[in-house]
Amino acid sequence: MGPRYAVYFAPDKYSPWREFGARWLGRDEYDNSVLPQPALDGLAPQAFAQITQEPRRYGFHATLKAPLRLAAGCDETGLMRRLNALASTLKPVALGPLRVTALGDFVALVPDGQPAGLQELAAACVRELDDLRAPLGEADRARRRVDLLDARGVELLDLYGYPHVMERFRFHMTLTGPVDPATAQSVIDAVAPQVARLNASAPLLLDRLCLFVERSPGDPFLRLIDLKLHA
Repeated sequence: MGPRYAVYFAPDKYSPWREFGARWLGRDEYDNSVLPQPALDGLAPQAFAQITQEPRRYGFHATLKAPLRLAAGCDETGLMRRLNALASTLKPVALGPLRVTALGDFVALVPDGQPAGLQELAAACVRELDDLRAPLGEADRARRRVDLLDARGVELLDLYGYPHVMERFRFHMTLTGPVDPATAQSVIDAVAPQVARLNASAPLLLDRLCLFVERSPGDPFLRLIDLKLHA
């Protein structure tokens, strides 16, 4: 099994948003070093580490092109070249204020409104890079829980290798794995004040495409390169 690559948005390395996200998850996505997580009232450190275990492996990000294996004849250098060409055609998107909320059984940051140009940018990332994607294997299809998808979800999975794209795309930056409603509310209460301060002091701009890689199955995703948007 070869590496999987993903196109994410992640804040600039020196952004206070990136500092917040990396420390919340407890991992530096550049070198895979462990970072101390903040204290959360009512939740023991071990329990906090557990509820953030799933998103920790991926790093603090929003998905633009879901993890994929490269098609035959494609390589990492070629992917970077194509990603750079795509970035040169896209305009930065002001995300506006983010809010922390429960999305199903996990907690994430989402835009408080509908940022202009965001859906179009995400759709371009899906469409323009899809010829580089190898067909889904059985393990990859199983990971996407085909049995839980409706007809449109299966159609999108078959077309693009991921069901949450196009009109079903929703920008989010994941903070926890599955949690019960009480824990979700505790996380929301703990994070909301800090998010409000970040919104006020450093409004978040989607200004780059970030290439992440999972070198072997189950490895943590590492941040390889940021490509600034130029259009």
